[in-house]
Amino acid sequence: MLQSSAYLDWNNSFDILNKAYDSSLFVLIIGPKGTGKTTLVRDFANSKDTKLESINFSLRTRESHLIGTKTLTQGTIGFDEGILIRSMKEGSILYLDELNAAEADVLLRLDEALDDRRQIILKESTGETINANQKWFVVATINPLTHVGTKELPPQLLSRFPIRIRLDYPPEETEFEIVKRHAGGNHDDSLKQGIKLANTLRQAAAVEELYYAPSLRETIAYAKLLDSGLSAKKAADIVFANVYGQWGNVEYQKVSDIITSMFGK
Repeated sequence: MLQSSAYLDWNNSFDILNKAYDSSLFVLIIGPKGTGKTTLVRDFANSKDTKLESINFSLRTRESHLIGTKTLTQGTIGFDEGILIRSMKEGSILYLDELNAAEADVLLRLDEALDDRRQIILKESTGETINANQKWFVVATINPLTHVGTKELPPQLLSRFPIRIRLDYPPEETEFEIVKRHAGGNHDDSLKQGIKLANTLRQAAAVEELYYAPSLRETIAYAKLLDSGLSAKKAADIVFANVYGQWGNVEYQKVSDIITSMFGK
């Protein structure tokens, strides 16, 4: 996610995270890609001066990534701890990114550690019970089920995250503030026009008139192209229109027509 400047807390997420942290309640952040979820978690960990351990889930994520693996060094069997075990022992903040992209067996093992006991049996190694440090705190993010590769989380796992934050795309004036942190040129009107375009495309995607909704990354990229000297129309074509070509000429033409109506030929 966006890393070059501090998160702009436009929806009071920091206060909710602080209250959850103080109450030892785990947090689930729900929202589409590119809305600042990762930046929010990183800046929150920095504010606590606490180590952040993070893992991004996919179909390739295995239990071993969470728990660890046995090793053999010069005839001696050892065990390399995975991110879950390491985080529990250290009492760090554990960030589970795109949790609803994980496989069922991975979620099942994770669920064992997240219940009220905050412990897990290390059956892969000595069989000892790992009890989480009292400072251990977990934040997970999920994308809406409309996103490719996502699955519905089991109810028992959802219940491990009783604090839920919905993080959508910010209002246009807030997005303008965010983007201005990443771009320095004097082209506010063109920038506002690009943000309005992005929101138009997001609204069309929300009702399935388009396949794709541009993220904050793309409005920032658009701003940087303006800084480089490109015209607003050319920057909009490059950042917002061309990606739709992967869904065919009809989809691409829809977006091109919207851009032409907003920016001219």
